[in-house]
Amino acid sequence: MKPVAVIMCLLLLSACAGGGATGAPTSAVGVPSSAEAPKLTVFAAASLTEVLPKISDQTYSFDGSASLVDQLKAGAPADVFVSADKPNMDKAIAAGVVTGTPTQFASNVLVLVTPAGNPAKVTGLDASLDGKKLVVCAVGVPCGNATAKLAAQLGLTLKPVSEETKVTDVLGKVSSGEADAGLVYATDARRAGDQVVTIQVPGSEKLPNTYWAAVVKGSKHADAAAGFISTLTGEGRQTLADHGFGEPIG
Repeated sequence: MKPVAVIMCLLLLSACAGGGATGAPTSAVGVPSSAEAPKLTVFAAASLTEVLPKISDQTYSFDGSASLVDQLKAGAPADVFVSADKPNMDKAIAAGVVTGTPTQFASNVLVLVTPAGNPAKVTGLDASLDGKKLVVCAVGVPCGNATAKLAAQLGLTLKPVSEETKVTDVLGKVSSGEADAGLVYATDARRAGDQVVTIQVPGSEKLPNTYWAAVVKGSKHADAAAGFISTLTGEGRQTLADHGFGEPIG
């Protein structure tokens, strides 16, 4: 064989041997062996701010559940909606912004919190709140709906100085000392640590909030979104428990 032909053959052999080295690994049929999972946009209740990123690395938008429903109704793009109660998930269903059957994956209860040291000497949902600055969530927001139900069950008329649109705002006003007391979820009180004093409210365990997740209608990653929801009820269950969330109810 002539020298030029030998060189050409060697070059061809080298190209064939190394051609796949710079591309993605391929299967026997030439399809990438593993596709990168899409990054989902998850609209989630504010009380899940700390725990969800520890379960799955996604793009999160945390807000009050009612506000998130309004955003979805206005056309905001998302893949998953996670509500802190059933009524707001029902609103999302009625508005046609989610698809399929929602999945319940956790529960939570209300507690009363005061600033560190409890300077106003609040002892509970009792006469110790007279003349004190109580902050709660507004009705329509999951924690506000739960607060209204709890007050009715206990036969109380609460007189808050402020009603917030998300539970994290209630917690913020209490931990900063702007309010003397506030009703928040047990998980929020736990997250605040020694910034607040937690007071259990007898009867609150009978009125737990339930958390629900559903795929947003029109999501471009519906399968991955369904997989995210499965994670909440699967391997994410322990992380939720570690952050104080209870098991799904019924």
